[in-house]
Order: sequence, then structure tokens, then C-alpha cells
Amino acid sequence: MPRRQGRSGGGDADELAELRERVISEAPEAGSNPLLTDAEEVEADGKVTFSRARRFSELPLSRRTLAGLARGKWEKMTDVQRATIGHALAGRDVLAAARTGSGKTLAFLVPLLELLWRERWSALDRLGGLVVSPTRELALQIFDVLRTLGQKHDLSAGLVIGGKDQQEEAARIAPMNILVATPGRLLHHIDQTAASRPLDASEATPGSLPPQADRLLDLGFKQTMAAILEELPRKRQTLLFSATQTRRVADLASLSLSEPQYISVHAASKTATPTRLQHHHMLIEPEQKLDVLWGFVRSHLQAKTICFLSSLHPAQVAFVHAAFSALRPGVSLLCLHGRQKQMKRLAVYTEFCAKKHAVLFATDVAARGLDFPTVQWVVQADAPEDVATYIHRTGRTARHTASGRALLLLSPSEKAFVDQLSAARIATQRLRPNKQQADAARAQAATAVRERADIKYTAQRALVSYVRSVKLQADKAVFDASSLPLQKLAESYGLAAAPRVRSLSGGGKAKEAAKN
Repeated sequence: MPRRQGRSGGGDADELAELRERVISEAPEAGSNPLLTDAEEVEADGKVTFSRARRFSELPLSRRTLAGLARGKWEKMTDVQRATIGHALAGRDVLAAARTGSGKTLAFLVPLLELLWRERWSALDRLGGLVVSPTRELALQIFDVLRTLGQKHDLSAGLVIGGKDQQEEAARIAPMNILVATPGRLLHHIDQTAASRPLDASEATPGSLPPQADRLLDLGFKQTMAAILEELPRKRQTLLFSATQTRRVADLASLSLSEPQYISVHAASKTATPTRLQHHHMLIEPEQKLDVLWGFVRSHLQAKTICFLSSLHPAQVAFVHAAFSALRPGVSLLCLHGRQKQMKRLAVYTEFCAKKHAVLFATDVAARGLDFPTVQWVVQADAPEDVATYIHRTGRTARHTASGRALLLLSPSEKAFVDQLSAARIATQRLRPNKQQADAARAQAATAVRERADIKYTAQRALVSYVRSVKLQADKAVFDASSLPLQKLAESYGLAAAPRVRSLSGGGKAKEAAKN
């Protein structure tokens, strides 16, 4: 829609003119990576441009955005912010890959607010910026950062993640200048409600920002994103961020970006993860896994830990949480998975963030984008499907400037995954389990399963879910469901006999145990 002129006061007008001039005259050259520029180098005329800035205060940003940065105590820029914000301020599309926990949220929110401010956008206008998040929890995090960063701007912002009456939500988001949304709910409003009219192609929507692009595609949102992009105006600026560069991300970029700046922040690094992150692995028999996990929990009561389990079905997470809770380990235990109601998931997320010591059992719904403060350990009790998932899971620790540790539990047949990590520049140290702790844990778990029918039922579903998840893994060089000793696994879950697993069509130990 047309911009209303004269909305800013004299001071704002002078500031606007000055910053517009700086953005044009000092912008980094197209195709350049500011991280590769010598910080001491100056232009021929002796002037240092903002492309070499290391602090937000050195960028051509409005006083309003600088006030929000000060409120959030964001002073120094991270590598991804230094590499991308200059290009984004210059109005260019950006496709950027950077490690998890590297500060991508500010890398797209700062340019979004500045773009709308330079366009003199205000609460009187309609939609000007759109942020698409793969999960509700990440959308909530982004929205919280946006509220802090944009508190001095005359802009309205809305969160569209479902969980509310559709008509009520539609009425609330209709006048918003910025929307932070999950793709499914956003497309629903585009298709079904009049409140989506600000997204019509006839409207001048200058900012479209899908963060965690790889996660959007992993969760099957490719068609949804394509439908959303089809509704947006062709004349727009798009910033696409991910932790990994994959063919699917490139495909999405081809649909949404125009002459983008390709920036891989850590491509030249010797490691694929932060140097502050220590990687460990254990090679254990499948039936030892829960015993070892219990021993870990009991020996790390003063730590804050996220434990990832199979994401095929939440039964695995639900069982481990219920069984360990019945054993009373002496530390708070929580669980998070995609089948929980929205309010429940947000409550668990908030509770875990607030705790100093706790263990969160989670599926991969917690693996990407979410910023859990002060997590010391990430334990992967079930092996990830690939190295990219491993990187995203371990990215919940060692975020920003903090250090962290990661532990991966593998069966002997999954040992090849260690070689895949090594090929991806991730060095991992082998640890050995404490057998005495493991033996004690198994007896306690069996007692809990015998005494509580609800835990026994969950254990049966969890075992079936785990075996099916191994069966459905694409990488057969690592995952072999036919080698699983189902009867021994059942006993480790506290069950007297293994339940039937219909998805196993092959022979071997698993097939034989399934018949018993």
C-alpha cells in the first residue's frame, strides 16, 4: 500500500536521510563476505565502512532499533550477523548457513525492522514483514526477541501458531505489520479467512523471512511453503537461514530468492560444530541403553540435560519419562514431543528454561532452532537419522559463547555413524559405561513396570516404536533392525516378553523374538 509521507518528525526525517545515505554508500559489495575482510583494512579514502563493523552500534541503524538492542544487551555481533546484516540492510536477498546457536534470529529481525522503519511503515499500515518458523516453540522465541528488539518502533506484531479460535485469531492478526507464524496455520488463514488479505500479491510486503529453512523442509513443509510464497508479492526481500545447506534448501531458495547473496559462515572452519562443544560416544548393546541412560541421569543431578529419543512416535519419550520418574532420580524430569497440546508444549518449554538443573526427554521437535539456556549436556539415546540431525541436536548446547558436551549412544552395528561424523569434521571421544550403575537400574525399572499397568502399556508401545524407527531409517549401512535382540530389549524395558512388531518383514533375531 502507498507509504504515508510526513509521519516522522523532523529528527526522524534527518536520521532517516542520514542512514539511507550510509546504507547506499557503505554497503558491502554484492557477492562479498564481510567476515573475510581484514578488520584493519580501510577504503582508499580512509573510511571504514559498516561492512567491517563488529558492534551493532557501528551499523547504520535507527535509534529505535539501537534502543531495543541495548534493552536486550546485544552489543557485539556474531559471525552470522556480521556476514549477513550488511547485505540485508542494502536490500539484497540472502541465503545463509550458520551453525546452531550462532545468532541467526537477530540476523533477520534487525534488517526487517530497519527496512520497515526506512519505508516509514507504522501501525496504520498493513502487513509488512513475515517470519515463518518450523515449530511453535521457535516461533514463540522469535516473537519474544522481536518484542524486545522492536519495543521503540511504531509497529504492531502478531504470533500465528494456532491453539486459538480461528475467527478470533483472524480478527487479531488482520491489522498486524509483522507476523511470526508456523507454515500450516499461516496457509490456513491465507486460504480460509479474510484476515489473510494483507498477504495478497497486490500488497507491498517488503520482508519475507523463513528461518531454519532446512527444518521447514525436514518437517514436510515444502508444498506449504511453495503455496505461501505463491501468495506473496514478487517484489519483496527474502532472507533464508538454515544450519545446513542441502539440496532441498537450494530448491526452496530457487523458489523464493532473487539474485541472493550466498553466505556459508563456517564453511572454512576445521570443525562442523562449535569448538566449545566436546563430543563423546559409547558403544553399547541395545539392551543396555536404558540402563546406561539411567546411570547418566543419576550421575549428573547438578546438570541441565536434553535427551533425544526416537521421533517416530512419542511412546519412547513418554515411557522413559514415566519409568525414570517412578524411580525418583533426584532431579526434575520433563518430556516434550509433537503430539502434546500446544499449551502443554509451551508450558514444558518454559519450565525447562527456568530450571537450573533438569532433564528434558524430547523428540526432534526440540532439535532445531530452540534456544534452551544453560544446557550443559545433550544426550542422544537413539541415534539420529543423519549427521545433519546430529548437528542440530547437539546445537542445543554450546550456544553463543557457552561451552557444552554431547553424548551419543550407539549399538555396535551403528558404529559406522562415528565414521560419518569424522568425515563431517566432528571428532568424538569414546567413553565406556559404568556397568555397576546399569545393573542396578534394570532391576528398579522392572519393578516399576510390574507395579504400574500404565507404565507397562507405555513400555510395550515404546519398544515397538523404537524397533519400527530403526526399521524405517534410510541409511542401512548404520541401521539394521534385523540385528535387534527383541527379547533382551523387552527385558531391559521391564517386560517379560517382547510384543509383536508387525513392521519387521526380514529374518534374524528380531523376527524370531517377535514370534515368542
